[in-house]
Amino acid sequence: MPTPAKKTAPLRVAKPARVARSLQKGQQTRAAILEAALGLASHMGLEGLSIGALADVTAMSKSGVFAHFGSREELQIAVVTEYHAKFEEEVFFTAIREPRGLPRLRAMFERWVRRVSVEVDSGCIYISGAVEFDDRPGPVRDALVAMVKAWHAALQKAIQLAISEGHLKADADVEQICFELHGLILSLHHDARFMRIPGALARAGIGFDRAIQFYATPLGLDIDGSRKLPKTGAAKR
Repeated sequence: MPTPAKKTAPLRVAKPARVARSLQKGQQTRAAILEAALGLASHMGLEGLSIGALADVTAMSKSGVFAHFGSREELQIAVVTEYHAKFEEEVFFTAIREPRGLPRLRAMFERWVRRVSVEVDSGCIYISGAVEFDDRPGPVRDALVAMVKAWHAALQKAIQLAISEGHLKADADVEQICFELHGLILSLHHDARFMRIPGALARAGIGFDRAIQFYATPLGLDIDGSRKLPKTGAAKR
């Protein structure tokens, strides 16, 4: 005779509210780890990041940190992505509220300069990352390159719109202007952070003004006249 089937206990299904709280807590923990990692990378570079160092800073176990990122490389890429998101929020999304043309282009440059001024005591992950990974192919370098290219594309779009609005000359070289503006930022970062030369921020503003004067139309110069980078206060650093 067949033996009677044993009664099995019903499966316990987690309540949706409990699952949501667990997911939210996990996301908050990951965000806290990522914020700490961003701070470490700003001072020590992406190569200075490690699961162990991050565990010490966050007072977590290595396994706890590892559970959120899986590997050092994944952690580095997450930091690059987070840095780019903050850069976009502070520089790009604020600047595009300005009218198309030179007002928007100047706003993008000025906010870029302000970002660098804040990073004088920490560091720009785009710039330090380029030094660390310029000759090291791999996913981290690819992530860095993709983020910088995205910013350059946005900058070139703003330059192109300035041409379309008649603020810059029709034959202005978009890539050349982008190159010159990026060069000003690199010089600013070098002189302000590495050399600690006073007045670097003001010189960046003067460099932008000269570039605009060279490429702008009379209409563009009139529109841009009241939007110049201040030469006092923070610009004297």
